[in-house]
Amino acid sequence: MTKTAYIFPGQASQYVGMACELFDSNEDVRNLYASASAILGFDLADVSFNGPLEKLTKTEHTQPAVLVHSLAVLTALDGLNVDPDFCAGHSLGEYSALACAGGLSFEDAISAVRHRSRLMKEACDSTDGTMTAAIGGDEKAIEKLVADAADYGILQPANFNSPGQVALSGDRSAVEFAQKEYKNYGFRRMLPLKVGGAFHSPLMSYAAERMGDALSGLKFSQPRCPVVANVTAEPVTDPDVHKRLLVEQITSPVRWTQSVQKMYDLGVRRFIEIGPGKVLTGLVKKTVSGVELINIDNWEDVVRYMEALETA
Repeated sequence: MTKTAYIFPGQASQYVGMACELFDSNEDVRNLYASASAILGFDLADVSFNGPLEKLTKTEHTQPAVLVHSLAVLTALDGLNVDPDFCAGHSLGEYSALACAGGLSFEDAISAVRHRSRLMKEACDSTDGTMTAAIGGDEKAIEKLVADAADYGILQPANFNSPGQVALSGDRSAVEFAQKEYKNYGFRRMLPLKVGGAFHSPLMSYAAERMGDALSGLKFSQPRCPVVANVTAEPVTDPDVHKRLLVEQITSPVRWTQSVQKMYDLGVRRFIEIGPGKVLTGLVKKTVSGVELINIDNWEDVVRYMEALETA
């Protein structure tokens, strides 16, 4: 029997108008946004639906907006009684994955991301870091570049997105060295990323040191299915391990390529991206072959998926 993984996008998948149709079409989704806004202390629906983009892309708004969009899709799909074999999320998306699997309640996931986004913003504001996407190099090239950049500051892999596509993160001077010298290390391209800071690097230590306290008051439960962790690219079911890895994730690389490969090796042949955009679908396509790919972003996608299940 084909195994299915639900995968959840992270920051950079947002767009103005996200989840608006879901909100208009489903009362439970409207209630979800009301609850989220009360937890967050601002009108999440207004920011998500109306922007402007500059406001939506601020870390403290983007992270809750992407999370709740994914939770809105799950809310709209409630009652299908279809549980995935695995869940996984890219960076922020790991909170969506845990909520989907029952490891965190929707409310606690929103509360956790409220803390995470604000702590990461504070870390960004207190450091001079940025990120760049390295295209075309192999692991040895990355190791060599990172080692040589140490003379200019911190540089480390932040996201292993797909084979030949790795985001690097660190001090601005070290990132600028990579952007200047990348051809000498065998990379085809080095693309600057429009981000607020050096995510998934030691420059986020301020946030990581405080995230443990933020998570300590939340209830982590045994998930209904394993959640593949960013830090280890391994399926996890232990609530205490999940809690620890969510803290480590803030300063550690997101091993998305390895996570997709792990799920494939464990028999997953259907990947369903739940939330805004199709970024993860594209990354899965570049990583493994012979798999079914489905996106559920808006109300039309929800209806189409429900009809497909009814006729299957």
